[in-house]
Amino acid sequence: MNDLYWLGPALISGLLAVRFGLPPLVGYLIAGFILNTLGFVDHERLVAIGELGVTLLLFTIGLKLDVRSLLRPVIWAGTTIHMLLVIAIFGTGLYWLSLTGLAVFADMDFRVALLIGFALSFSSTVFAVKVLEEKGEYTSKYGQLAIGVLIMQDIYAVLFLAMSTGKVPSLWALALFALIPLRGVLMHLMNRAGHSELQILLGLALAFGGWSLFSMVDVKGDLGALIIGALLAAHPAAAEMSKKLLGFKDLLLVGFFLSIGMS
Repeated sequence: MNDLYWLGPALISGLLAVRFGLPPLVGYLIAGFILNTLGFVDHERLVAIGELGVTLLLFTIGLKLDVRSLLRPVIWAGTTIHMLLVIAIFGTGLYWLSLTGLAVFADMDFRVALLIGFALSFSSTVFAVKVLEEKGEYTSKYGQLAIGVLIMQDIYAVLFLAMSTGKVPSLWALALFALIPLRGVLMHLMNRAGHSELQILLGLALAFGGWSLFSMVDVKGDLGALIIGALLAAHPAAAEMSKKLLGFKDLLLVGFFLSIGMS
């Protein structure tokens, strides 16, 4: 039971956050700060719980995603222009600060400044989706646009990591394209699961199975959960499965926010 010491602080902080008109996730972050201050820094289990929550989150995003929306100029062009502007403004600004002689910026060259600008161009998918869900704005037009932008940012991040670290996907990653013709098999499994607890088990298996499958070929596992969910988005039971996984996802994401605060 010692592993559950975080439940009390998370509950109290979440209730206090709601009392002051803030999202519960702000309370979870504060609880993480407090636990860290009190010396509870061994949070490996919370990190693992949080990773499961993020995987489920992206899977449920996929279940509601219209892949064709990513091809709209407002998504891919908007994301690209935004990122280039942020990189240019912050990268140039930080480089100029390095020329002022301030000690904190002394060792920053132009490439490092651009890298920091690139990092600042990203948003947190987890935070954004949680806020949209809590406000009931996830399915709104601008909510869907925001999700599309966040997904494009994740794609850019994967490409950047592959180019900058030299960690390219395995040749076996090409086999992942076989998921497209196998979509019919996944749809059949959805039909067979019906509306019982089998539907929940199938959702968990597909989310974590997708994560494992993509990770095995050196592709971001979270992206795998998202893609598996997107392949099932057209199924009539996709929305029902997403609702049934909601409680699991929200509980596991508490671990994510707490682990961020404890870091």
